Amino acid sequence: MTSFDTSPQLNVWRALLALAVVFVMLATTGWTALRSQRSAPALEASLSDWEHGRIAGHRLPDPQDTAPHHLARFFTSLTAQQRASLARRYPLAVGNMNGAPVELRYRANRIALGQARKVELKRMRDTGLTPDCLYGSGRVAEVFGSLRKAERVSVVVPGVDTDLLTFQRTNRRYSAPVGMAKALYRAERAASPSTRTAVIAWADYTAPSGLGIDSATAMRAADGAIRLNALVKALPGSTPVSLFCHSYGSVVCGLAARTLPDRVADIAVAGSPGMRVTNASQLHTSAQVWAMRDADDWIQDVPYLEVGGFGHGADPMSAAFGARVLSARGADGHSGYFEPGTESLLNFAEIGIGAYRSVQCAGDVEACRTGLSGTASAGRA
Repeated sequence: MTSFDTSPQLNVWRALLALAVVFVMLATTGWTALRSQRSAPALEASLSDWEHGRIAGHRLPDPQDTAPHHLARFFTSLTAQQRASLARRYPLAVGNMNGAPVELRYRANRIALGQARKVELKRMRDTGLTPDCLYGSGRVAEVFGSLRKAERVSVVVPGVDTDLLTFQRTNRRYSAPVGMAKALYRAERAASPSTRTAVIAWADYTAPSGLGIDSATAMRAADGAIRLNALVKALPGSTPVSLFCHSYGSVVCGLAARTLPDRVADIAVAGSPGMRVTNASQLHTSAQVWAMRDADDWIQDVPYLEVGGFGHGADPMSAAFGARVLSARGADGHSGYFEPGTESLLNFAEIGIGAYRSVQCAGDVEACRTGLSGTASAGRA
């Protein structure tokens, strides 16, 4: 059992260290990260066109002020031809519309991607653009498996330096959202071939860039929490959902927790800098809260406190926090939790399929399974 020194002297030292880190960030990065957020003009234009559009002589519902279930009812009232027409006319709007049928969103996004590809190919040849203008950031999500048929849905929520360009990598592939989600999907299928699963690589928020001001505060996470909640509430069906939140992604999940729908069964964090609370009960969620951290993860050296808005609160790995602490054996530092063959990935897979009795707890302590029931998978005892 790990002991934790809570002496006043240690708390003061941590507070001073946190403030020192903040001052260093202010001195070296300033507020440029806050000013560098980019809007999505193409999406805004598509939404504007939608707001002025009509179908069968009637105005289209406002996607900003209409709840997903009302939008779902609107699309159900249309004919297949009308739905296809909307996807062609407003591909980005429909593709990003929570409440639109999943298959229609896929179709609309394929159209939007085709259009965007043509625009970007033209931009790449424009000698008048600066290097920064040639390569833009963006938000994206990708699904592995069938959301409509899935019995369990998993969502991978990544951390800093996640955008359109880093969504997938050739090198260190399992440190990027696509690699994480693919590895988890395969591990879930291997753990329980009979369980229909779907895994979402979710990068639909503006993540902090590097270890600067944005990553030390909850500003980006607050917006991400809203978007994450919108995603979960718009998922088809009522099957259980598990969130797998890496690094700064755990800050997003922590802020989202209190407003997540009851279908969210699990919130699992890996390499977490904190979840903006003192203990798990303050998340106000019915979901099981899990935590893991590799012994070589540098995040453990970050002060676990919150001072003046900087920092993300208590360590989810501490006994006082109250999470179910999992083994991360085999993980390779801060970015290696989804590497195939690791205990960390296998634990995530067991959670994703609901096989709680098969997870491996940290330190050979069975406390993380106490009071839980679940289907034992075929692959593990």
